[in-house]
Amino acid sequence: MPFVNIKVPEAALTRAQKAEIVHRATDMLVEYFSEAARPHTMVLIEEVKDGGYARADEVFVIPDAHRARD
Repeated sequence: MPFVNIKVPEAALTRAQKAEIVHRATDMLVEYFSEAARPHTMVLIEEVKDGGYARADEVFVIPDAHRARD
């Protein structure tokens, strides 16, 4: 079973954007493994809370202007 795990900042994506990522990731794996993989493909999008990750030695907090609005 193909499994994709994507971690994103909390509130960075709308539901529609997450759905698009799920569909596109699934389609990509079907291209490699054949259509038989589609019903068994799992895509997990994990939202990481502000302050739960860092880049370039700085703890990251997503600015309000970049938060998704569903």
